[in-house]
Amino acid sequence: MKTELTAMATIFLIASTVSFAYADVPTWVKNNAGWWADGSISESDFLKGIEFLINDGIIQVPPTTVSAESSEGVPTWVKNNAGWWADGIITDNEFVNGVQHLMSMGLISVASNEAVEDVKTTPLQNTDSELSRYQSELEACSEINKAYDRLNCEKAAENKIAVYEYKLNSQTYQVGPITYYWSGLNTEGNSFEISSSGQALLYLRFLAENTGSDKNEALYCTGPAVCNYDVSNGSNDYKYSQMDFTSAQLVLKPNDPRFFNFFFGPNIGGGGTTFEYDPNKDYHFRISEPFGSLSIPLGLG
Repeated sequence: MKTELTAMATIFLIASTVSFAYADVPTWVKNNAGWWADGSISESDFLKGIEFLINDGIIQVPPTTVSAESSEGVPTWVKNNAGWWADGIITDNEFVNGVQHLMSMGLISVASNEAVEDVKTTPLQNTDSELSRYQSELEACSEINKAYDRLNCEKAAENKIAVYEYKLNSQTYQVGPITYYWSGLNTEGNSFEISSSGQALLYLRFLAENTGSDKNEALYCTGPAVCNYDVSNGSNDYKYSQMDFTSAQLVLKPNDPRFFNFFFGPNIGGGGTTFEYDPNKDYHFRISEPFGSLSIPLGLG
């Protein structure tokens, strides 16, 4: 234990010199860390939470800092670190610093990291004027001297590009004033698998846009027991394990698209349910807002 604490202290000290963008870490990522620490989910499931941190710009890992002699697998002490973070023994900032340093040294390998770097460093080959404008905005960010302002500029431009490309590859669903976009399974943020322990794990990512109202509209989900979104197979309704709405709602300004994520897996309480998979049934993601309802087939089979 003393050796692990010493190693952690060293990493946190070194990490404090590394440039990074930090924001509040979503609760579902912290719960994933706790489940991984106690063996409820696999290492690969936990790394999906790390992928989320990277893709949302919470962790910035410059490509030039990655060691050529990267380590394989995650060290045991990192699992202990994850458990302490989930229990509130160490802070979000300390955990993010430690993970960022480990990734910069190649100690944690995340498959999507290279793809994210490609988005930031490789010009998009597309003649569409709207996409070209967003790409120009991203390139212009490099002229900003202040690191924090530059990162915010890059994040805003990258989000516009992500929204544009997500729309191009998605099916649209109109519910009242809100247009929902879903790119389907096996796309970024959308996956289904059965863990090594037999637990069904479903990750869903949607884009929502207020296209039919000149006022702010909101999507509501106050908790697993009272939420306007769930998954059903016709016989059983499943409440989420984690989601990333802020203060139980996602406020949508007119024509301001927002991504949102749901995870269905182990029951975390509060009216939640354990997600179960039956290959003989069809699963749907259900929207039941006051402004309208819809059932979107997921095609898990």
